[in-house]
Amino acid sequence: TLGNAYEYLIKQFASESGKKAGEFYTPQKVSRLLARLTLVDKDYTDGMTVYDPTMGSGSLLLNFRKYVEHPKRITYFGQEINTSTYNLARMNMILHHVDVVNQKLRNNDTLDEDWPVEEITNFDAVVMNPPYSHKWSANAGFKDDPRFSAYGVLPPKSKADYAFLLHGYYHLKHSGVMAIVLPHGILFRGAAEGKIRNGAIDAVIGLPANLFYNTSIPTTIVVLKKDKQDRDVLFIDASKDFEKVKTQNELRDEDVEKILTTYKERKDIDKYAHLASFDE
Repeated sequence: TLGNAYEYLIKQFASESGKKAGEFYTPQKVSRLLARLTLVDKDYTDGMTVYDPTMGSGSLLLNFRKYVEHPKRITYFGQEINTSTYNLARMNMILHHVDVVNQKLRNNDTLDEDWPVEEITNFDAVVMNPPYSHKWSANAGFKDDPRFSAYGVLPPKSKADYAFLLHGYYHLKHSGVMAIVLPHGILFRGAAEGKIRNGAIDAVIGLPANLFYNTSIPTTIVVLKKDKQDRDVLFIDASKDFEKVKTQNELRDEDVEKILTTYKERKDIDKYAHLASFDE
């Protein structure tokens, strides 16, 4: 009950904080969707590891508890650059009675220094809602960093979107699933970003505008896998399905279920979903 109350208060604080809330809070319906996308057709009865490299207040990580058979067998890994926000996440874990051995949280810069490197480094699920088009150093030395070295280029200094994506993808287990929220530009920008895109994308899900507290732009969820049997990409346009609440748009339960059902079935739906071949 305390944990639920804390989540509620974080949400209320976020709604009153406006743009600043984007630094620490992902709306619950989006968090649920991200978590559930990584769990489709997976059986984690024996336990699982989840990782959020931009964890904010930890709410996104904690959503996994609701959708697995044995929530006490989840080990959470999370990193957050803002110290106050990192402490919000620590409190969130405590109030949800997450055993201290099952929470590995770190207060640091995800892009500047790779982590984790000594413990488990590959995760069953990676979820992320990073800051959009954030600046980063893009120092030449990162070309030798195993997170980025396979691509021969680095994401541009002015937009770290792909740096966050590649960091998460690097830490994904071969059998795992990653779901990340990013701005639409990552789908079509050229130059270095065009060279980075490859056959790992499983689905692209367009979300409504004005879902998040820190931006009104429409965003997209990119689902990635390492063990894809084909290179087909499912496109879902969920941008028109939402409910307006005060000044924000919110996904409804039926909108989340529609997205998940479409993702599972991977079939064309007129004006909503299209399964595209890689060549296409």
